[in-house]
Amino acid sequence: MGAVSRRSQRHEDEGRNGRDASRRGRPGSSSGDAASADPPDDGAGTAGRDSAPPPRRDKRSSRWDEHRKARRQELTLATIVAIRAHGADVGMSQVAAQARTSKTVVYRHFADKFDLYQAVCERVGAVIVGKVQQAMREAGPPERTLLSGVDAYLTLIEADPDIYRYVMRPPTSERSSSAGGPNDFVGDLTSFIGDFVGEIISTELHRQNRDATPATTWGHALVGMVRSVGDHWLTVRPDVPRETIASEIADLAWFGLLRTVNEAAASA
Repeated sequence: MGAVSRRSQRHEDEGRNGRDASRRGRPGSSSGDAASADPPDDGAGTAGRDSAPPPRRDKRSSRWDEHRKARRQELTLATIVAIRAHGADVGMSQVAAQARTSKTVVYRHFADKFDLYQAVCERVGAVIVGKVQQAMREAGPPERTLLSGVDAYLTLIEADPDIYRYVMRPPTSERSSSAGGPNDFVGDLTSFIGDFVGEIISTELHRQNRDATPATTWGHALVGMVRSVGDHWLTVRPDVPRETIASEIADLAWFGLLRTVNEAAASA
């Protein structure tokens, strides 16, 4: 009977010691040794996770990406056609009808009306910048370069007045921003062209060994003037021929620049 009691006592002591050891090795124990809460790291597990290649996308996902991109372009072109047909205040229903689809499908590819507006602006902006740059690069002498740039801008307004109105009047949206904001497309476009015109003026001044410091200011001033006159012409004086408006702007600008970018006048 005494032997049984001693064996029971030994088993009870061993069980107590095992439980105490288990508690000492448990995460968050009161032992105070944070390292003891974590298994030893030989680097193999972490290295394996860090070097694991990213999951591969199957060909179907890539094809769908291309499809969505192409579909957005198709809907953007359909919107431009709808604007020409229905005016700058075109609705999403008219866009969907032009694209021969539903508004649900349009919203599947564009988050909202402002998202569609941005897509149209990107396409129209690329055309405006390209035409103005081409006209000014191929014009020749400074005075002719100035007139060509002005006329190229006004030609685009004349050819697509409703597209111009649409671009210049962004739809109300939480994502639309005030002038100078991240979503101010008109401001970005005007600034880009202003920088380009400033570079042309700077190049001409450098060619004449003149101070080119004011070139950027003059470039943006010219673009601002052309845009303001173009807006007024479109809304108030559409009956005046484009050539007349372009010539009047160029004359005013050129006489202002005459003593700054014209060698003969500057040396007089």
